[in-house]
Order: sequence, then C-alpha cells, then structure tokens
Amino acid sequence: MKKRRILLIIICVVVVGIGLSIPFIRGARPQAMPSDTVAVARGDILRTVLVDGSLEMPNKAYLSFGATGTVTEVLVVEGDDVTEGQVLARLDAPSLQASIDIAEVQVEIAEEQVKATRAQYEIAKDNLDWGVPGVSEDVLELQVDAARASWRTAKLNLEMAELNLESAELNLEKAEIVAPFDGVVTDVTITEGKEISTTTLATPAISLVDTSEIQMRGSIDEIDIDMVKVGQSANITLDALPNDELNGEVAFISLVSTTLVGVVSYETTITLDNPTVELRDGMTATAEVIIERRDDVLFIPNRALRGTWEHPKVLVFIDGQQTEREVTLGLSNGINIEILSGLEEGEEVVLPASGEQPSFFFRG
Repeated sequence: MKKRRILLIIICVVVVGIGLSIPFIRGARPQAMPSDTVAVARGDILRTVLVDGSLEMPNKAYLSFGATGTVTEVLVVEGDDVTEGQVLARLDAPSLQASIDIAEVQVEIAEEQVKATRAQYEIAKDNLDWGVPGVSEDVLELQVDAARASWRTAKLNLEMAELNLESAELNLEKAEIVAPFDGVVTDVTITEGKEISTTTLATPAISLVDTSEIQMRGSIDEIDIDMVKVGQSANITLDALPNDELNGEVAFISLVSTTLVGVVSYETTITLDNPTVELRDGMTATAEVIIERRDDVLFIPNRALRGTWEHPKVLVFIDGQQTEREVTLGLSNGINIEILSGLEEGEEVVLPASGEQPSFFFRG
C-alpha cells in the first residue's frame, strides 16, 4: 500500500513538471507560419463592367432574282468565298436579251438621225449667211428654224433610245444574281432548271455574309450605364472558344432602355479589332469593358486587408513573426487591390483563416 502511494506521488510530480515546462518551451520557439499567406505581386489592375451578349455579322445579304424565267446556271455552293461583282446565278431570259438588241438598234438609228438633222441645220445656216439666188432671206430664216427644230427633236429621240437601252440592260441584270460585297455563301435554295415565277421572286435564292466585320451586341445594366462610354476598350471571351483572346471597342450605346422581368438595361454594340475565321454569327460572348486600369502596379487580394477605410492595414509575415503594417490603397477590381505604399514586391501578407469574418469593409 505504501509503495502504491509513492508511485502515485511520483506520477503527479512528473505531470506537473511537464505542464510547467510547456509555456517556457512555447515562448522560446518562433511564431508558427500562418496557414494562408500570399506574396505581394506586380501586374495590371483593371476595373471593368461586364456585358453579356452574342456575336453578330452585320453585313448579310439575302439575294433573289428580279425577273422571271428558268434558272440556267448556279455558279456557287454553300461555303464558297465570293468577291464583289461576281455573278452567282443566271436565268434564261431570251426576251430580255431581245429587248436589249432592239434598243441597241434604236440607238444606232437615233444617232444617224442626229447626224443627218445637224447636217441639214448647218446647210440651212450657210444658205442664210451667204444667200440663195431667188430665195428671200425670210424664207431662209424659216428653213434654219425648221432645221434647228428637227435637230433638237433628233437629239431628244436619241436620249429616249439610250434610256430604253439602259432600262433593257437593267432588266437583263435582274436575271443575274451578283455579289454586292466580298463574303461567304451561307445558303443556296435554287437549282438549275428551277422556274422563277412572280410568286417566288421575293424568296431568297442565295444568302451571303461578310465575315470581315464582326461585332458583339449585348446589354448593360442600368446600374453600370453611367460608367460605360463610346470608345472604351473591351476584352471579349466566347463560350465556344475559351482560349481565344479578342479585343474590341464600344461603338454604340442605346439611349432607349429595355425592361425584362423588371431589370432595366441598354443595348450596346462592341466592334471587334481582331476577328478570326473561327468566329460564327450568334456565338455567346461576354465583354469586360475597361472603365479604369493601372499597369505594372503592386497588388494584394482584397481579403488581406484589415483595419478601417481611413487606416487600412495588413499583417506581414517576416522572420517568423506577424507584423501589422499600414498601407495606402489604390484601384480595386473587386478581387485584388493596388498598393501605393507600405509593401514591397514579394513580401508575404497574411490572409484571414477559413471562416474568419473580414475586419475590413469597402465603401460603396
């Protein structure tokens, strides 16, 4: 019994000794490194406004014939590149060609009439100037007036014949489909041998799109509309091509709002600076319109900040110790914030532990 009591006393002494030594051991070791720190980095800070929308190729053409007849040639297929002025399809329109032939003959006849009546006028004028034996001056003057009138009528007839020829040529042009600009054929709905009637004239035969000009159409929330201006740069990302980097510029902001489910927004157009062949009309796009930017500056995450807006601070981890330091703030993009003074590039700042409530709140 005595031995057991002695053993218990020895155990208690050992436990007490270990407990008393722990504070001294902890005090002697350096402060442990926080579980989450981040280095002060250098880069660009951009304040942006998001615009959701889609790509659009504004130059589209839905082409059709302007005359009736039978399709004799279809010279393109879907996907073909075409140039401005290129003939894409033709109708068999013999009556239109015959009209041109007749009009050309009428122009030639009218030209000869002009030459003949002019010659008659010049003869009558010479007779008046030099006189004709046995013919009075009054008669000669009447002959000059009559010749002048015939010449004037012949010139009017020539003008009418030329107009008729132009009209016939225009009608023949309606029997051809010609590309109005450089582009790509997107649809062909006609085939050789198809009859084009008055009821089908308005139906598009060939569709064309200009791929060299692409823009993004989207909407800006009314909360952000006062910050977005025409001419501001934008970075554009696409759901279909996430690795492509596109740049653009705000070209238009509507003055008229649209309301959807109580949300007010304004339509905007952003032109693309570097369109590529992979882009397609209708692709879903998101633009970050750059409102303000700072290039090559120091920054840290917003959540590293402590203190108040008037006196912002951070915890810096140096030589195993956490040191509080006041900093001067610049531009924030909502995730990172510019550091104007108080930190050096590469220094480690302490982030709040997971679940810890932030001690710093941004204004506005």
